[in-house]
Amino acid sequence: MIETAQAFGVDIGGSGIKAAPVNLEKGEFAEPRLKILTPEVSTPQAVAAIVRQQLEHFEVPESAPVGIAFPAPIKPGKKLDFMANLDQSWIGVDVTEVFSEACGRPVVVVNDADAAGLAEQQFGAAQGQDGLVVATTLGTGIGTALIYNGVLIPNSELGHIILDEKHLDAEKYAASSIREQKDLGYKKWAKRLTKYYGLMETYLNPDLFVVGGGVSRMSDRFLPYIEIKTPIVPAKLRNEAGIVGAAYYASTKQA
Repeated sequence: MIETAQAFGVDIGGSGIKAAPVNLEKGEFAEPRLKILTPEVSTPQAVAAIVRQQLEHFEVPESAPVGIAFPAPIKPGKKLDFMANLDQSWIGVDVTEVFSEACGRPVVVVNDADAAGLAEQQFGAAQGQDGLVVATTLGTGIGTALIYNGVLIPNSELGHIILDEKHLDAEKYAASSIREQKDLGYKKWAKRLTKYYGLMETYLNPDLFVVGGGVSRMSDRFLPYIEIKTPIVPAKLRNEAGIVGAAYYASTKQA
């Protein structure tokens, strides 16, 4: 791992596992990322073996903090009780323990949406923002991260808030995937997002919303039409956020 990197980040998704050394002074990759397709049968052993392969590829020293962004709520020392995007054999597993044993070193695991939110708070669109930041990722579902005065409030699942009796789950009404399925124009989609962010605004009274996910590249086509009072801005790190945020989070946990 080259000298400009202070930590190593991994972002595990249902389709790909991405990793890179991270320059924490700049909040960017120190070397180009390595992406390996997620195994078709994505058991703990199969996924952990790929993470070990990525560590070996970049020759990550044992002294470097290693952070892993993982697609499920993570509670240190507790076993996983829910899994949506990987093999169901993850249920009942201590995720941190699995990766630490496979990699032969201590690692830190964090929810993937939380990792992305931390990256935006430290290096991106929410840098320097006081109060409550609600970072969201609009994709297949809706991921959320809550950060208050720079401190992560972990494992929020506000993509599943109840909008009303008809739309019981927000992400089934307003996720980017729903826009594509229903072939909605961006302005029509913005009306759905207004309903979602408006309810979040009422519940949480945040100081800033950050909107991430791949669709943030087209933020000028829908953000101006979301009618809420709270400032709402596009994410800056986009697809790099999970890796950068995981690496940063690991660096804060290293003794």
